[in-house]
Amino acid sequence: MVDRHGVRVVGVILAGGLSRRMGGGDKPLMDLGGRPMLQHVIARLEPQVEAIAINANGDPKRFAEFGKPVVEDTVEGHAGPLAGILSGMLWAHRLDTGVTHVLTAAADTPFLPPDLAARLTEEATGQTTIAMAESDGHRHPVFALWPVALASDLQAWMAATDTYKVMAWARRHTLIMCNFALLSDGTDPFFNANTPEELARAEAILQKAA
Repeated sequence: MVDRHGVRVVGVILAGGLSRRMGGGDKPLMDLGGRPMLQHVIARLEPQVEAIAINANGDPKRFAEFGKPVVEDTVEGHAGPLAGILSGMLWAHRLDTGVTHVLTAAADTPFLPPDLAARLTEEATGQTTIAMAESDGHRHPVFALWPVALASDLQAWMAATDTYKVMAWARRHTLIMCNFALLSDGTDPFFNANTPEELARAEAILQKAA
């Protein structure tokens, strides 16, 4: 999938969280509408990118049913989403040197926009421009288009920094925000199911849309 700017995008689903508010375990594997929540995310993201990988630590076999490569963090100690972004960039480079960008998405967001890649790609006009999603007045740092060309810079940052906050590193580069509208029922497309109550809400949204 190559756009008019020569941008080639692969997707990385960030599934490395500890899921403390969900009581532990693998939150992306929890049932939503009769299938794992992660499957909803894959279904939304897959038509938008050339290939998908799952970023997660631990035994990769627990994700075997999805048929996607699993890439672990290259930074130790549960360093958060920024470590997953770096791992995604390094995977993209190994996958195909012609891939220019990595689109990341959280594994607990079953309603992410079907035009996420297209909209962010429109904004990423520079070779090292980071395009990031926002909605309803809130930015979403893990929903962004990351130039693979910045992998070395991010790797050096992760080795030297005292903070692993995504925005702390992103702001060192050209950063463009892209606003996404709420869904027709008022749901934020980046709604994430972090708690049992939010998972139940996601179930209700899904049933209403059926």
